[in-house]
Amino acid sequence: MHKTKKAIVILGITGILAQLTIGCSQNQVNYSHEASQIAQDSEDEEKSIPLKSRSVDISINKSERAENRPQPNTEQYDRIYDNTFKLTSQNPLSTFSIDVDTASYSNVRRFLSYGQLPPQDAVRIEELINYFHYDYPQPQGDKPFSINTEISESPWNKNHQLVRIGLQGKKMATENLPASNLVFLIDVSGSMNQTNKLPLLKSSMRLLVSELSAKDRVAIVVYAGAAGVVLPPTPGNEKRKILEAIDNLGAGGSTAGSEGIKLAYEVAKNNFIESGNNRVILATDGDFNVGVSSDAELVRLIEEKREEDVFITVLGFGIGNLKDAKMEKLANKGNGNYAYIDNIREARKVLVKEIGATLFTIAKDVKIQVEFNPAKVKSYRLIGYVNRQLSERDFKDDTKDAGELGAGHSVTALYEIIPVGVNSDDDRPESLRYQQKQVKDTAYNSDELMLVKLRYKQPDANNSELITQPIMDKKLSLEMASNDFRFAAAVAAFGMVLRDSKYKGNANLDLVLNLAQNSQGADLDGYRADFIELVKTAKKIKTN
Repeated sequence: MHKTKKAIVILGITGILAQLTIGCSQNQVNYSHEASQIAQDSEDEEKSIPLKSRSVDISINKSERAENRPQPNTEQYDRIYDNTFKLTSQNPLSTFSIDVDTASYSNVRRFLSYGQLPPQDAVRIEELINYFHYDYPQPQGDKPFSINTEISESPWNKNHQLVRIGLQGKKMATENLPASNLVFLIDVSGSMNQTNKLPLLKSSMRLLVSELSAKDRVAIVVYAGAAGVVLPPTPGNEKRKILEAIDNLGAGGSTAGSEGIKLAYEVAKNNFIESGNNRVILATDGDFNVGVSSDAELVRLIEEKREEDVFITVLGFGIGNLKDAKMEKLANKGNGNYAYIDNIREARKVLVKEIGATLFTIAKDVKIQVEFNPAKVKSYRLIGYVNRQLSERDFKDDTKDAGELGAGHSVTALYEIIPVGVNSDDDRPESLRYQQKQVKDTAYNSDELMLVKLRYKQPDANNSELITQPIMDKKLSLEMASNDFRFAAAVAAFGMVLRDSKYKGNANLDLVLNLAQNSQGADLDGYRADFIELVKTAKKIKTN
């Protein structure tokens, strides 16, 4: 009887193991299928798909995506505290660095496509807004960008106003871009051994290689347990040699990210092109675990390297262990930009369609300072840009790092303002014992709502240049505002709803959807149509 029980137990365990083996095999088949789909994707195929059909990719499909569902508890995001309203009488100046990153938008899209709402701290509203193109005019003369403004009422609080400030970088045709010295710094550690990581990364790199010419140079540095050069600097027209090096990449081992960064910058510096585009392109999930790996240590390292006039582009990949906070810091402190690649179409947007904006800097350390007229603006709030805030004195300090603007890039910032005479919770400012601020008579007699000041440096300069532009108090009704204004407002409202911000007012997903649908405009690339489908997906998730 005892032997019989043992036999039954053994048979039971054998059956369980067999089922597990079958399950693992099925998962491997699904991954292989997805990898082949990524590799076979092409621009011609995308163009042949109707716009509405393309949006299907961001709808909920639990049966196909459950096994790859993101695990936000293993991903790392810095805590975000929404900017508060500030009284103009006590804080007349608002100063911040521009931000051209777009990673948050595609990361939010990734969460929603898997049928779940993103963590609140994964939603950086300025990156959602700046994901989209706006029809700003090109700069005139020798200025690297134009300044554009518009004022209307706030869609989520009719008693408030919304001010849009937009910068448009000078566009450059791909063939007119300067020679590039690019070093691909590719994470091939064990954590990258997933379909949506290294295989997608390699497909993305192939797209970029197709855009290079003989005047460009490409090197590939990889890092896992150690770092090494797998492709020495190679002319961009030797595409077969470059693609073979990419195809031979495989994942395995721990992640010595800091050693890879040091080596990549060394290779870039040794092959520096004067007046060229010298840049390290870091492609990783950010999961560094060998050597220098803390955020503070990596930031110090990257700050040292940026002094060598080598810029950085950070491309994030993967789900489950994405170290978003680390990668955003590296881009911010390394004179660079940060994008998250969730599919091959996003790779094409970042590395082909917007290659100039992604890879070629036309202005660095771009800072914005706004002075509000206290006779017209009681209080104001900058929407987003939470970790880009600067002190008042930082504006004139040319040693203070700020954001970079790429060729053709546009940057949009929204201020929500409470006009003088409108009741609000901050009607009673703290009284001062020793001083009293007086408003000049010229403020009451002026039609100016605010004064916008910008400082920027040429890519190879150390001293900043100043541009100033007043904004007149000419408010339009929301119905009369431009499509771009209303669409940017819709995206901002979407971010506030996802963050459940206390400043969202009357905003909800129905308001967002209505506002976006009525301001879609021409939308040649279909990105706004995709946003509308994304809002519908969020509504389904919230309803369920």
